[in-house]
Amino acid sequence: MGNSEVEAGGDLVPGGGRDLDALKEEVQRRADRNMPPLGGIGSEDAHSALSQIRSLGREEWAGEWMRVADQRWERARSLDAKNLAEVRDEYWRAWRLFHFARWPTENSPARQRAKHRALQAFQTYGRLLDPPLEVVRIPFEGKQIVGYLRLPLRPRPAPLVFGIAGLDSRKEDIGAHSDTYLKQGIGLFAVDLPGTGESPLATAETDADRIFSEVLDYLEKRPEVDASRIVVQGRSWSGYWAAKLAITERARLRGTVMHGGPIHHYFQPDWLKASLATGEYLYDYLAAKCALVGARSLEEMLERMGRFSLLEAGLLDQPSAPMLCVNGARDSQIPIADVFVLLEHGDPKEAWINPVGGHMGRSPEWPSPAIAEKVLMPWVARQLERRVQ
Repeated sequence: MGNSEVEAGGDLVPGGGRDLDALKEEVQRRADRNMPPLGGIGSEDAHSALSQIRSLGREEWAGEWMRVADQRWERARSLDAKNLAEVRDEYWRAWRLFHFARWPTENSPARQRAKHRALQAFQTYGRLLDPPLEVVRIPFEGKQIVGYLRLPLRPRPAPLVFGIAGLDSRKEDIGAHSDTYLKQGIGLFAVDLPGTGESPLATAETDADRIFSEVLDYLEKRPEVDASRIVVQGRSWSGYWAAKLAITERARLRGTVMHGGPIHHYFQPDWLKASLATGEYLYDYLAAKCALVGARSLEEMLERMGRFSLLEAGLLDQPSAPMLCVNGARDSQIPIADVFVLLEHGDPKEAWINPVGGHMGRSPEWPSPAIAEKVLMPWVARQLERRVQ
């Protein structure tokens, strides 16, 4: 695949100029260290898949990860149902493997199959949780918004985090960590980024936040949810929507978390082109970006992405709900300058910047779980507990 056209098949395009051996080494390293996007995939499972891969072909990569995922799936089915925790864990492991087989975007037949198997495995896992994960389907423009809702048994009605998945993550990535919220007495609703996953919008549009407004309408009708206590949490690309919703839906939100998202500088052609070479992203970054906005070439992607700047839309000087901005100063995927654009406009905001952190603020000293536990959750809890004036 060249930069002039984004094909459905073809080879992986690794970040940082990696050849096959270097890419396999990096994938194994991330699995060994529980790093994105291999978090939750065991070293042995990663080695089993990688040992059989002989090329950069997308079909071969997806097929080998699915082979190992199928083994986990069959093991889950063979276990005694009385060992509920073990069965549930095996379905979770199968989901992680199917999920990586489809990563970062479903642009080949094998990746499409992996997507459906990932949904099957995750939803089987979700049904085995206590309380179980609810699959929610909300009518939307002749289609449906598919999301996951999980609420604590108490308090009721429950405060809620409304989580939006990123460019290459999916709502399952958010739902997989619902225990973290429930332990704090907070519910979770998870949905895909427009243009990805099961979103009813096949490509992202500048007004795609109407999906999220529809979800808020739905949540107001659920008696188990305290619709007066909702925080939106955006991760990576979906940080964009969190920032926008802080303005457009400020009356209905206690706050938003803009975690590593694009705001203005990201959408400029020079940054978009330069970011394609980042080693932070394993492969197919151009393909994922193009799929998001329905572009078939680099040039078309640049043109379509250029429409999204919140600064040029004139929104940033308007009043907003409380906002927490988080990222790493060395992020090579989304420029740290986009955090400062937010801080320089509109209402005062809070920020946490890791000076040596990469995308999402991650570094060896600050891995994703530490940021979630020590930075994000305390802020979210404060917003959900504060009194409404």
